[in-house]
Amino acid sequence: MGAGWSAVVSLLTVVVVVAAVHVPLGSWLYRVFTSVHHARVERWIYRLVGVDPDSEQRWSVYALSVLAFSGVSIVALWVLILLQGVLPLGLGRTMNPDTALNAAVSFVTNTNWQSYAGETGAGYLVQAAGLTVQNFLSAGVGLAVAIAVVRGLARERTDRIGNFWVDLTRGTIRVLLPLAALAAVVLVAAGVIQNIVEPTQITTVAGGRQLLQGGLVASQEAIKELGTNGGGFFNANSAHPFENPNGFTNLFEVVLLLVIPFALPYTYGRMVKDQRQGYAMAGAMAFLCFGAMSLLTWIETSGASLEGKEQRFGTAWSAIFASATTGTSTGAVNSMHESLQPLGGGVALLNMMLGELSPGGVGTGLYSMLVMLVLAVFIAGLMVGRTPELLGKTIGRREITLVALAMLITPALVLVGTGVALVLPVAAGALSTEGPHGLSEMLYAFTSAANNNGSAFAGLSADQPFLNLALATCMLLGRFVPIVAVLGLAGSLAAQGRRPVTVGTMPTHTVSFTGFLVVIILIVAGLTYFPSLALGSIAEALS
Repeated sequence: MGAGWSAVVSLLTVVVVVAAVHVPLGSWLYRVFTSVHHARVERWIYRLVGVDPDSEQRWSVYALSVLAFSGVSIVALWVLILLQGVLPLGLGRTMNPDTALNAAVSFVTNTNWQSYAGETGAGYLVQAAGLTVQNFLSAGVGLAVAIAVVRGLARERTDRIGNFWVDLTRGTIRVLLPLAALAAVVLVAAGVIQNIVEPTQITTVAGGRQLLQGGLVASQEAIKELGTNGGGFFNANSAHPFENPNGFTNLFEVVLLLVIPFALPYTYGRMVKDQRQGYAMAGAMAFLCFGAMSLLTWIETSGASLEGKEQRFGTAWSAIFASATTGTSTGAVNSMHESLQPLGGGVALLNMMLGELSPGGVGTGLYSMLVMLVLAVFIAGLMVGRTPELLGKTIGRREITLVALAMLITPALVLVGTGVALVLPVAAGALSTEGPHGLSEMLYAFTSAANNNGSAFAGLSADQPFLNLALATCMLLGRFVPIVAVLGLAGSLAAQGRRPVTVGTMPTHTVSFTGFLVVIILIVAGLTYFPSLALGSIAEALS
């Protein structure tokens, strides 16, 4: 089979598997978050935390709960990382305070950017009790926020959008834990390691000495992909044979990246009682996701370069993985993104610049797409001279202000952060090269951090105080400012009544409106980022 046909078959395989689980997983998520019953283990957790599971919160209280929980998580993880050298299973590992803070912020914000080398920077205790736990909780936070925003659209004349502690607990206990446990068993059966043995020194075929690292890898790998977290137990990430040993595990991990983000639009349709809305959103996500995946695969297979790619995966599967991980907010890699063709690296950058909604991360993709949906409705309403409405809710000044805040904070962080870093010698000196490729290295780092992706071009020597703190700031603001804005949007929409549908109501479930939504997303990203892409990836491709 030629490279072209192999790439087509690979893409179709991913599409078929993701489409097959869209309805059953979306239905399950709907039942989880609309059930009135609490499981026994959940009630125990509520008593331990001191939460009344039957009470609901206003959007402001919901947002404060998210911020408080995440803030405590950052401090706890930071302290654990700093103390790991004197704790059991620490393996004597240590990190500088700024590196440890960057790592703590990174994993709590679902970014999983790693300034440290995975297996040499973190011992088994931090990997399992710190990083893996945050992989579950950060994904659970994103899922909870998305469901709260959907409630804002589904409900009317109320100031309540749910209970954060209930949503977080249900998402973690009923969704992420069972799916991750099943995925971990599959990964172990397929060859991913899972142990707590001491590192073993071996003699290589050439007579050299090499330290062979063990670890609780499969359990972290499962939720790393399923929760669109990224990061890696090993510095080589999903290119390491202990994390991703063969073609089957590579396909399985790509599917894990995509299943929950692509199932959530179905859940959205069920919750707003109009399944057509869910299908339209899934269609927009699929067009952006598989369009970028096809383009990146074509660029890489046409270039026929194996530089930076694993032989056991080949060019097509490396490109598919690269597009899937940047289209979601995952950041796991099975190849060196810096070795992508210049335009291929540009596609990976654009995936993140779209706002991580193709299909985005667990929860984040859904609420980011809802933000763009509100914007598209507002623009369409202005174009035809009608009051903009979404599902009977009016999009007014307050709503569009919150949408603008959610949209503009990330580009501001990316462009200002990149510009400042490039003019400061302490940061610019971390680049591996100059010119367009050097610009792409720095631009990629700040795009990845602000969009909570976590992947890197890898040529940037990012483990230094300035970049650690600057990128941590981008991760924090890029995560929590949009969350507060979209929860405010949910509260504003929930307080409204619902206007009746008339012949003049603009439908938001049609193919034409879905196309309009995609065009708006591409125009917004293009107007914001095209100059930086032109100076980086495009200039490098033309040189």
